[in-house]
Amino acid sequence: MRAGDSESSYLPPASDSAWSPLPRGWVPPPSTAPPGTGHRDPAPERPAGSGTAPGHEARPIPGQRPAPAPGNGTTTGPRPAAPATGTPDSHPAWTPVSPVSHPDFSASAGPDPALSWSAPLVPGGAPGATRPVVSFAEPEGFGEPVRQGMGARQRAVVAAACVVLGLGLIGGAVTGSWLVGGSADAAERTSYATAGGLWHNVPVDDLFPRTVDGQGAGPGGADRTWTRIGVAPDGDCADALDPLLRTALAPVGCRRLLRATYTDATQSYVTTVGLLFTTADATAMRALDARFTKEGLAKRDDLMPRPYAVKGTVAAGFGAKQRASWTISVLTDAPVVVYTVSGWADGRAVDTPQPAAEATASGATTAPGQAGLGHEAQGLADRVERGLRRTAASPPPEQSR
Repeated sequence: MRAGDSESSYLPPASDSAWSPLPRGWVPPPSTAPPGTGHRDPAPERPAGSGTAPGHEARPIPGQRPAPAPGNGTTTGPRPAAPATGTPDSHPAWTPVSPVSHPDFSASAGPDPALSWSAPLVPGGAPGATRPVVSFAEPEGFGEPVRQGMGARQRAVVAAACVVLGLGLIGGAVTGSWLVGGSADAAERTSYATAGGLWHNVPVDDLFPRTVDGQGAGPGGADRTWTRIGVAPDGDCADALDPLLRTALAPVGCRRLLRATYTDATQSYVTTVGLLFTTADATAMRALDARFTKEGLAKRDDLMPRPYAVKGTVAAGFGAKQRASWTISVLTDAPVVVYTVSGWADGRAVDTPQPAAEATASGATTAPGQAGLGHEAQGLADRVERGLRRTAASPPPEQSR
């Protein structure tokens, strides 16, 4: 449309084939008319007063305002001929386009505005004037049944993945248990070996403290305090143990025997504590402990340890006849047998000694039980054994005795 033309709906003349708008920038082919004649192909005749050919009624074109009504100073007749200026209007003839190559256009009526995105979607429009239906890719049908073949393959893949994952978790757990078990075993072996060398690697005061605090170790939970009055020279088990007790301990051997004698705060009782370092490994120590527990060897009075009498002290008269109560404990986390034996400090003899486990029981009526000698033996043995384990866990710098 040129400037100055009225805004009206204009369609090219009707013919047997559809007409298409010329593209922007279209250049017409050279005219075949003689130069200077001003020749134009005559437009086909139209019925008078119709304005358009039959079957080519004017329709609104999308994006244009409707043509003004007659009587507003605008004509609805045929467009006047435009001068030949080299524009598309000066082309000598319209070029028909085959409807086969443009299926979107009607062969008789031109393009259908109803197929435009801006076509009105309201009642009363052109018949069949609806927006085109656009189909996009179909979404996944989550609610639709899964094909049997695909589902079977998926289930097989998932099952295989679960099996592999399960085997991996089990293997990781087993490997972790092996690693933890190996670390625990190594630490146990190290602690066991360290404890076996304490008899010559630590000071005697670390094994037999000068003062031992026994809170709640006495009868009825009374507190006890023991003071060391003498330490025996370290040596073998030949003269320190009765023959029958040496026989019972023979499976684990005797590397070194350390002994010390204590007295209570009132100096009424004396107690000897011994640490027998063996040559056995952990397996042999566990076997010996199981035998002592099963056969009750720690309660037999013919297996009582011997005391250490310290000359010039209250324990000077502490001998075999003065033994009143005792304990024997076979350790399994260290190659050590801990034992204690207690008696009166005045040197009185005891006719019926009693093991500490029985003398500390409620309602004990024996002399060792009534006097609390069982608590003396048991309490001191427990404290020395705890100190041994603490020293083995964090031993001081090595030094020879």
